[in-house]
Amino acid sequence: MTHDVGVAPATLLQKAALVVAAVFVLVGVLGFIPGVTTDYDQMELAGHKSGAELLGVFGVSVLHNVVHLLFGLVGLALARSWAGARAFLLGGGAIYLVLALYGVLVDRHEKANFVPLNDADNWLHLVLGAAMIVLGVVLGGRARHAH
Repeated sequence: MTHDVGVAPATLLQKAALVVAAVFVLVGVLGFIPGVTTDYDQMELAGHKSGAELLGVFGVSVLHNVVHLLFGLVGLALARSWAGARAFLLGGGAIYLVLALYGVLVDRHEKANFVPLNDADNWLHLVLGAAMIVLGVVLGGRARHAH
């Protein structure tokens, strides 16, 4: 296997962050595609009244899709370094755990539900947040011990 001179191969941590970030970008794009997003004509800019659902399951709005895109783009940039990749996985995981808690505590139909969160979103955010933190801890610890 050859590498460009002066370019260190990406760590497993960086590769994991890159994959997670790429999925966020993909989900953000898919949220704007009618058919992949059901009831596309009911999509709102933001808020709990958006009737659009990604894959017919996850509530989305324009804001929700833009946040996924931006989060993914930030992750792609951070994945370029070991510290950035770890920060993205740990920090992003924490954000998604807080978002899962927020979704459970805030009624789906309240104005405070500024991002259309439903039960499927809440479960996804919980699993995603936990998985990102586990990746950051396990792969971050493994890379630290390797150096």
